[in-house]
Amino acid sequence: MGGGETVSVTSEQEPTPADGPDRSSSGASGKAEHSGDADPGSEPEEHRDGPKPGKTRTGLRGSRLRRVAIDTRPLALPAFRRLWLGQGVSFVGFQVTAVAVPVQVYDMTRSSFWVGVLGFVNLVPLIVFGLWGGAVADHMDRRRLLFVSSCVMWVATLLLLAQALLGVDSLALIMAVVAVQAIGFAVASPTRSAIIPRLIDTPLVPAANTLAFTASQFGMLAGPLFAGVLLARWNYAAAYALDAVLFSLALYAALRLPAIPPLGDITGSPGLRSVFDGLRYLATQPVLMMSFVVDIIAMAIAMPRALFPEVADTRFGGEGAVGWLFAAIAIGAFLGGLMSGWIGRVHRQGIALVVSIVIWGLAVAASGLAGQLWLVVVLLAVGGAADLVSAVFRQSMLQTYAPDEMRGRLQGVFTVVVAGGPRLGDVRAGATASVAGASVSWVGGGLACAVLVVVAALAVPALLRYDTRTAQPVPVNPDR
Repeated sequence: MGGGETVSVTSEQEPTPADGPDRSSSGASGKAEHSGDADPGSEPEEHRDGPKPGKTRTGLRGSRLRRVAIDTRPLALPAFRRLWLGQGVSFVGFQVTAVAVPVQVYDMTRSSFWVGVLGFVNLVPLIVFGLWGGAVADHMDRRRLLFVSSCVMWVATLLLLAQALLGVDSLALIMAVVAVQAIGFAVASPTRSAIIPRLIDTPLVPAANTLAFTASQFGMLAGPLFAGVLLARWNYAAAYALDAVLFSLALYAALRLPAIPPLGDITGSPGLRSVFDGLRYLATQPVLMMSFVVDIIAMAIAMPRALFPEVADTRFGGEGAVGWLFAAIAIGAFLGGLMSGWIGRVHRQGIALVVSIVIWGLAVAASGLAGQLWLVVVLLAVGGAADLVSAVFRQSMLQTYAPDEMRGRLQGVFTVVVAGGPRLGDVRAGATASVAGASVSWVGGGLACAVLVVVAALAVPALLRYDTRTAQPVPVNPDR
């Protein structure tokens, strides 16, 4: 959900002179480009949430607002700020393409089935290269890997632009280019996530993730709206051209990062054994495993995205409506992110995770029954807010739980689940709609999600018992 875990400090997370890419030889305790700041985790509790000298708290006035509004302290760190801005701006263009491609495929085929097949074309590279890319991120400089994988995505966008300008109208070509783009995304996403804990201190990881998810949700909000305007007034080439221009900022942000080599001596190679080491570690953590399982249920069973082009065309009037449908979930997630100050104070995160996914499923089901576009948008937005809460909990728990030498691999699994789940949902929604109709696929998926996630949580009560105040990670040697 997303676009997804225990919070306990491991020995790797304790302050050491080597715990960041830009540590000075004097052993300063800050992260990259942050060596002069004190460790936020060492402050007294009564001062921890208040403004601090040298910290950026733009727009946060008064204790009540600070407890509700999004925490912006990580933006004081230049490296994270560049990464955040590059991701946020480029993601707008990425989402324009994410709307333009299925609309172009539906325009060519007049079939939601082929729109659903796009999800399968995305899913296979995400599974293979997401796991492998996470292993590579544990064995090489993460800045270099992020830049190279981002270049692959940029080239794929240029190919989509070229086929639109030339009027090729080849379904096979579009599918092939989408697969290449998915390969780049599968490597870039876990690498970027594994970079965040190396740039900032552990107490600020939840705030950094909330900022990152909120920026992504802004892209998912603005991108579809831009796509709706571009497709209604111009053509597919205009949509792909905007993506190509905006994505260049992600390349710039990756280049400006400090070097982020592996910590300590890394043995072995990023092959199948390395991937299996990460999966074996995950298998020993029932809370982490179940957090992935419930998210797969949420996305694979309830995501109605593949139905948006058909519903917009048959029920709400075409391209203008499709932009609102694709943006609706992101609207709620973005607004939820702006009011996310309470998330860091939730300790029973397992229960909170399950509740948020139940709300997501019920909101999706209700939106499928709505007959007016504005009501569909509002209900999907409610689901989007619940989606953001779920995503922040899972990502923050994973990043602070795993040791750095395992973090890339587990982020690879996270990428497969978070990015692959919705694409599996596209396949499910499109196939079900081709047999039973779009309404049955939409409403039935939401209801089934709400029921199945409760059943899964009850089957593994460790998830419901999970509490950040008592959770203890299991030590692991990934090279054993």
